[in-house]
Amino acid sequence: MAARHGEPCSGSRGKKGTAAVLWSLGAVWVAALTARSVEGGDPPLLKCEDLRVGQYLCDDPKIDNDTQEAENCRNHTAYVACHPAPNITCKDFSGNETQFTGKGIGFYRPIECRNVNGYSYKVAVTLSLFLGWLGADRFYLGYPALGLLKFCTVGFCGIGSLIDFILISMQIVGPSDGSSYIIDYYGARLTRLSITNETFRKPQIYP
Repeated sequence: MAARHGEPCSGSRGKKGTAAVLWSLGAVWVAALTARSVEGGDPPLLKCEDLRVGQYLCDDPKIDNDTQEAENCRNHTAYVACHPAPNITCKDFSGNETQFTGKGIGFYRPIECRNVNGYSYKVAVTLSLFLGWLGADRFYLGYPALGLLKFCTVGFCGIGSLIDFILISMQIVGPSDGSSYIIDYYGARLTRLSITNETFRKPQIYP
């Protein structure tokens, strides 16, 4: 009698074990289908500024005739419009998914520019050459104390005028407000180079 009473208990346990196995297999199958659908989906759409070189073309910066620098230059940075190539689809600067034809603006690329504030390099050099002994160059560049001192000492007996002329000509001395000279676009512009840890040095090859 005890054996007979134990048979239905073992059968119910077997059915519960089979159901648990089936539920586990079903969960694994659903997870596999979900992973496959995710892998087979379309890749995320790139932003237009992440396009590779050759997939877009940027406009040349517009030069202001008064400042001889790029228009809308702020904090040494200006922006030019870039146009993705035809049949390129990406997210533009507004975040909209767009298929371009080669004329639409996809993004704006920052370029380096110089901040100027009305001080002309030609005027500064001319004043330093002809009226430097009166301190006109220092007055023009915004150094009234040094200009008055040069005026009272006749340009430090000519030595200070010569030194100032050299410093201004080499663009070492600039406007007092920290801005740059207005120089013709193809004029004599001084570019200061610096070497950092990321600077690549090309090995010298001797014959």
